[in-house]
Amino acid sequence: MARKTYPAEFRRDAVELYRSTPSATVSGIAADLGIMDSTLSAWIKAAGVPIRGQSRPPARSAPPDETPEQELARLRSRVAELEDEQRKLATERQILRAAAKYFAGETNW
Repeated sequence: MARKTYPAEFRRDAVELYRSTPSATVSGIAADLGIMDSTLSAWIKAAGVPIRGQSRPPARSAPPDETPEQELARLRSRVAELEDEQRKLATERQILRAAAKYFAGETNW
Protein backbone atom coordinates (compact mmCIF):
# COMPACT_ATOMS: atom_id res chain seq x y z
CA MET A 1 0.00 0.00 0.00
CA ALA A 2 1.33 3.44 -0.91
CA ARG A 3 2.35 5.70 1.91
CA LYS A 4 0.28 8.88 2.15
CA THR A 5 1.99 12.23 2.31
CA TYR A 6 0.18 14.97 4.20
CA PRO A 7 0.84 18.69 3.76
CA ALA A 8 2.84 20.38 6.54
CA GLU A 9 -0.08 22.68 7.31
CA PHE A 10 -2.38 19.68 7.85
CA ARG A 11 0.18 18.09 10.20
CA ARG A 12 0.61 21.34 12.16
CA ASP A 13 -3.16 21.80 12.44
CA ALA A 14 -3.66 18.23 13.64
CA VAL A 15 -0.98 18.66 16.34
CA GLU A 16 -2.47 22.02 17.36
CA LEU A 17 -5.91 20.42 17.62
CA TYR A 18 -4.49 17.81 19.99
CA ARG A 19 -2.59 20.43 21.98
CA SER A 20 -5.56 22.79 22.31
CA THR A 21 -8.12 20.16 23.31
CA PRO A 22 -7.27 18.80 26.76
CA SER A 23 -10.04 16.20 26.76
CA ALA A 24 -9.11 14.78 23.34
CA THR A 25 -7.23 11.56 22.72
CA VAL A 26 -4.81 10.71 19.95
CA SER A 27 -7.06 7.93 18.70
CA GLY A 28 -10.15 10.16 18.76
CA ILE A 29 -8.55 12.96 16.78
CA ALA A 30 -6.90 10.53 14.37
CA ALA A 31 -10.24 8.85 13.70
CA ASP A 32 -11.93 12.21 13.18
CA LEU A 33 -9.26 13.29 10.69
CA GLY A 34 -9.12 9.92 8.92
CA ILE A 35 -5.47 9.18 9.72
CA MET A 36 -3.70 6.42 11.62
CA ASP A 37 -3.14 6.81 15.39
CA SER A 38 0.54 6.07 14.92
CA THR A 39 0.86 8.80 12.29
CA LEU A 40 -0.67 11.42 14.56
CA SER A 41 1.42 10.19 17.51
CA ALA A 42 4.58 10.60 15.46
CA TRP A 43 3.61 14.15 14.48
CA ILE A 44 2.83 15.01 18.11
CA LYS A 45 6.12 13.58 19.36
CA ALA A 46 8.04 15.37 16.59
CA ALA A 47 6.45 18.65 17.69
CA GLY A 48 7.61 18.01 21.27
CA VAL A 49 4.09 17.77 22.70
CA PRO A 50 3.66 15.23 25.50
CA ILE A 51 1.02 12.59 24.83
CA ARG A 52 -1.70 12.41 27.46
CA GLY A 53 -3.48 9.28 28.68
CA GLN A 54 -5.64 7.58 26.07
CA SER A 55 -8.83 7.15 28.07
CA ARG A 56 -11.55 9.67 28.67
CA PRO A 57 -13.09 10.03 32.11
CA PRO A 58 -16.41 8.22 32.42
CA ALA A 59 -19.58 10.29 32.21
CA ARG A 60 -21.02 11.11 35.63
CA SER A 61 -24.62 11.30 36.66
CA ALA A 62 -25.90 13.53 39.44
CA PRO A 63 -26.01 11.81 42.83
CA PRO A 64 -29.36 12.12 44.62
CA ASP A 65 -27.85 13.85 47.67
CA GLU A 66 -25.93 16.51 45.72
CA THR A 67 -25.85 19.99 47.27
CA PRO A 68 -26.49 23.06 45.11
CA GLU A 69 -22.78 23.98 45.33
CA GLN A 70 -21.76 20.51 44.18
CA GLU A 71 -24.26 20.61 41.36
CA LEU A 72 -22.95 24.02 40.26
CA ALA A 73 -19.37 22.74 40.27
CA ARG A 74 -20.39 19.62 38.32
CA LEU A 75 -22.31 21.64 35.75
CA ARG A 76 -19.45 24.13 35.31
CA SER A 77 -17.12 21.23 34.70
CA ARG A 78 -19.51 19.82 32.11
CA VAL A 79 -19.77 23.20 30.37
CA ALA A 80 -15.96 23.34 30.18
CA GLU A 81 -15.91 19.85 28.63
CA LEU A 82 -18.53 20.84 26.07
CA GLU A 83 -16.66 24.04 25.21
CA ASP A 84 -13.48 21.98 24.66
CA GLU A 85 -15.41 19.64 22.39
CA GLN A 86 -16.88 22.57 20.46
CA ARG A 87 -13.39 24.07 19.94
CA LYS A 88 -12.12 20.69 18.80
CA LEU A 89 -14.94 20.29 16.28
CA ALA A 90 -14.47 23.82 14.94
CA THR A 91 -10.75 23.20 14.48
CA GLU A 92 -11.40 19.83 12.82
CA ARG A 93 -13.83 21.51 10.43
CA GLN A 94 -11.17 24.09 9.49
CA ILE A 95 -8.58 21.35 8.96
CA LEU A 96 -10.96 19.31 6.79
CA ARG A 97 -11.86 22.35 4.71
CA ALA A 98 -8.17 23.11 4.15
CA ALA A 99 -7.49 19.47 3.27
CA ALA A 100 -10.42 19.41 0.85
CA LYS A 101 -9.09 22.53 -0.89
CA TYR A 102 -5.60 21.03 -1.05
CA PHE A 103 -6.73 17.70 -2.47
CA ALA A 104 -9.20 19.34 -4.87
CA GLY A 105 -6.25 21.29 -6.29
CA GLU A 106 -4.44 18.02 -7.07
CA THR A 107 -7.22 16.67 -9.28
CA ASN A 108 -7.27 17.28 -13.00
CA TRP A 109 -10.99 17.20 -13.69
